[in-house]
Amino acid sequence: MSTKIGILQTGNLDGYLGETYGQYPQLFIDLLASEPFEYQIYEVVNGEFPKSPMDCDGWIITGSKHGVYEDHDWIKPLEEFCRKLIKSKQPTVGICFGHQILAQAMGAKVGKFEGGWSVGLNEYELTETGEKVRLIAFHQDQVLEQPEDTDIFMSSDFCEIAGLRYSPTCYSVQPHPEHTISFNTDLIKIRRGKVVPEDVADSALLKPYEPNDQARFGEMMAGVLNGKLSP
Repeated sequence: MSTKIGILQTGNLDGYLGETYGQYPQLFIDLLASEPFEYQIYEVVNGEFPKSPMDCDGWIITGSKHGVYEDHDWIKPLEEFCRKLIKSKQPTVGICFGHQILAQAMGAKVGKFEGGWSVGLNEYELTETGEKVRLIAFHQDQVLEQPEDTDIFMSSDFCEIAGLRYSPTCYSVQPHPEHTISFNTDLIKIRRGKVVPEDVADSALLKPYEPNDQARFGEMMAGVLNGKLSP
């Protein structure tokens, strides 16, 4: 019997990005292509919600162009479902916006980081071992305070709260293991000067993307969703 993964889609990719790479859930399906998962997509950005955390065996909360603090009618219901997910102990992984909405749902502050944007490949430290890992990021918003009863398992000088453990079955990270090099490059080019300052975008595009730990974190995500591995 296959493992059913619910993907909570919190944004839409418009134009070239959506046409070329698919919507946010597709990025995760591609990342986890070697896993025998079946998927149920819930377009929470359009008000489509699961009835219960038990509707699926594991959950992914995607990234988004929206801020978790913005006044959308789907934000509060999503916060409530996040609290249910954490309480339920169902395997859950939140990425970028997903990282932030889980924290906000548990009472922590999320907002624009005064240090600006983080785009392209960045280095993080696994706090328990001191090991350095390299992952792709694209964000200005950050979790600005640690939610109660969580552990910070990944951090960087630019993003102190880059990875959170809520329980043995619930984790979230600020960077994007699901971003391919080509997707992130196109994303930066398209949003250069419109969303991301030109100098920040240009600097990111000049940095090499390899080596990186994208595939490793994909395997770690799969382990969490399978209930077999913890980051």
